[in-house]
Order: sequence, then structure tokens, then C-alpha cells
Amino acid sequence: MSAAERVYAQIKEEILGGALPGGALLSEGEVAKRLAVSRTPAREAFVRLAAEDLLSLLPRRGAVVTPLSSAVDLLETRHALETSAVARLARLADRERRLAGARAALEAQLEAGDVAAFVAADERFHLELVRASGNELAAGFYATLGDRQRRMTTQAINLDAALLSALAPEHRGLLELAEAGGSEAFSKALWEHLRNTHAALAGL
Repeated sequence: MSAAERVYAQIKEEILGGALPGGALLSEGEVAKRLAVSRTPAREAFVRLAAEDLLSLLPRRGAVVTPLSSAVDLLETRHALETSAVARLARLADRERRLAGARAALEAQLEAGDVAAFVAADERFHLELVRASGNELAAGFYATLGDRQRRMTTQAINLDAALLSALAPEHRGLLELAEAGGSEAFSKALWEHLRNTHAALAGL
């Protein structure tokens, strides 16, 4: 791994994991010193993170962590994609087989030893629901929402630690509805799940 890739991976992890919140200022010099690299790799990492909308570059000052915005837009998009996927899945006879990935993600969440692993399993669970439908275009687009989803879920848990014990049982209920082909019930339950998780951030 090159120095620039190492800086990129570290700073991205700190942003997604909440150690660097939206609005935090970063300087190339400070990051270079902290990660024991020159300023050039730090600059290259900043540019790459800016292209992913995780940083906003500031001329001669470094960068600022991009705040999370349009939380409701993200939740509505996730709801639409997952609901559509489960409606399509309801027409298929091999639902249980197709939902094996979501089932494995749920088990990983139950076994997670820290918040990062828990949130990663949460992200995977929802993505696997969309993948199960067989709509590769929808699954590909849903995957691009992963960074925002992870940031929002981490912030939600930081605001309300009780979510660590609430989310997995809610996921189990969603999975059971998807397996049973209950697309309308799934749609309602999913919105309640998203609203309950992200109400504080999205103002729902």
C-alpha cells in the first residue's frame, strides 16, 4: 500500500466512523505529521476524498469534512430501493435461498464486537436485501450509498447507544417479512425502522 493509499484509508475510516465529524478542519501538514508521511501523499489523499464528497478542499488551508446533508432524501431513496426489491422478490419462489446473504449479515451483526463491525453488518444487511431481488442495476446504485449510510448509522448510535440492541431484532423482522413475500408489510416496517433509527438526524 502506497503512502497516499494509507492516508486515504485512515482518514476515510475516521470520517465514516465518526472520529472526524462533519465540519472538522484538516491540514495537510497535520495529517502528514500524524501519519508519518510527506505532504504530497496527504494532498493526494485529500483530493481523492474530495472526489468522494467526504472532504471539501480549502485553498492553502487544507480541507473540511463534508457535513452529512439531505438525510431525508437518503432515507427515502433507501426505502424506495429496498421496497421495490422485496416486491420483486415476492414474485419469486426461491426467496429463502436468495436471502441467504441478508441472513448471514444479520448473524454478523448479532456477533459484532464493536460499533464499526455492527455498522458494517447493518450496511451489508440492507444491501443484501436489494441484491436478493436480482436487479443488478438497483444493487449497484444502492452500494454507492454505503458511505453515507455508514456515517448516518454511526452518528445515530453515538446519539443513542440503545440502538445497538434494537436494530438486529428489527432486521430479523424485516427479513421474516421478505421471506414471507409480505412486500406491503415490509414497506411499512422498513420506514418505521429507518425513522426510528435516524429520527434525531433527519428530523422525522
